[in-house]
Amino acid sequence: MDTICAISTPYGVGGIAVVRVSGEQAIELVDGLFRGRHCLTDTPAGSVRHGHIVRGEETLDEVVCSVFRAPHSFTGEDVVEIACHGSLYIQQTLLAWLVDAGARTAQPGEFTQRAFLNGRMDLTQAEAVADLIAARSKAEKDLALSQLRGAVSDELTRLRERLLHFTSLIELELDFADHEELEFADRGELKDLAREIADKLQRLIDSFRTGNAIRHGIAVAIVGAPNVGKSTLLNALLGEQRAIVSDIQGTTRDTIEDTLLIDGILFRLIDTAGLRETSDTIENMGIARSKQAIERAQIVVCIEDASLQDGSAGLQHLQAKGTVIRVHNKADLLEDGAKSKAQGLLISAKNGDVEPLKRELVRVAREMMQPSAVMLSNARHYEAVRRAYEAIRRVEEGLQQGLSGELLSLDLQDCLTALGEVTGQITNQEVLNNIFSKFCIGK
Repeated sequence: MDTICAISTPYGVGGIAVVRVSGEQAIELVDGLFRGRHCLTDTPAGSVRHGHIVRGEETLDEVVCSVFRAPHSFTGEDVVEIACHGSLYIQQTLLAWLVDAGARTAQPGEFTQRAFLNGRMDLTQAEAVADLIAARSKAEKDLALSQLRGAVSDELTRLRERLLHFTSLIELELDFADHEELEFADRGELKDLAREIADKLQRLIDSFRTGNAIRHGIAVAIVGAPNVGKSTLLNALLGEQRAIVSDIQGTTRDTIEDTLLIDGILFRLIDTAGLRETSDTIENMGIARSKQAIERAQIVVCIEDASLQDGSAGLQHLQAKGTVIRVHNKADLLEDGAKSKAQGLLISAKNGDVEPLKRELVRVAREMMQPSAVMLSNARHYEAVRRAYEAIRRVEEGLQQGLSGELLSLDLQDCLTALGEVTGQITNQEVLNNIFSKFCIGK
């Protein structure tokens, strides 16, 4: 492959910028511009050299060059990372000098793509690099780091290798089709394996709801009857006037969304229209969207007015798939004796007293995340695993019906192909281009 270069730090002025160069000629090419006590071509792998970038009589900058040699580098190729001062002029000029010396500017994600092509990581790990860069919360960072370390790929690779063994035996039977009495693959063992794989794939499929929520923010629907303080609560949690608050019932007629980071967990808060019976067409549209938000939410915060005997009006038909947290708002209107008798979470959104709810949101979210569990968060992985699950279920049904090895082999191959697509053992250039085009340049 040719030698590529790019600025790996964010665009703009800073104290230090890093320019990365990778390829067969990377060390020699940079050494042509580097002037220091030691030349880079004689520098041991994993070493750092101080010097200057010079072309002709012009000195561009004082730099530090880190040298990595194949295959022990991020890309699996020879790599030099040049740490220069963060002047835009210095960055762009250094890049131009490298191009003039024979390198070319890297495409988005090309360094990581080379790492994948050179066997330094599989496709799930490569995608985790982009997720790690984009992580907005500790939970999202932890999930991406787990996948970068191979949590998903190791699990799927183990399943695929075991399934491949049985598939090979069935293929061997087909080679001896004239001897129908020969059976190399034990159908009982294959049935047990198919059941085990189906169970594990089902768990991975089920994990996508939580994994995707961690990646984009755990959806929290704030619901309740009109005027119980839903919009006031949203504002109190966010610490700003995000939603309009008034005493008029039906003020909120559409869902309002914003994100909130609590203890390293990203929540996507959804303020909904008050749930009640009304003849107002527009308000009913808002209520319908509220019910949709409740269906999609991982957590539903159901607010009741603590100052009323029945604060749950309109919520008797509440149907939620996620965890429901019941909150009694307007604690500031209660006498001290009444507060001590109140059950559940007692808050005052008006006075900003929402810490009990924040703690409960974090507790519920951490229970959902199950740090030790392997979790899907990528839609491409989810679709492929779902297809693998459907194929292995067909294998189970075929074994039940006593289908021939030839028919079983087709479904086994479908399962193997789908699992291979996740890790990149089976892929095509169009898929790779689509994945890596979403990366930033320099990574």
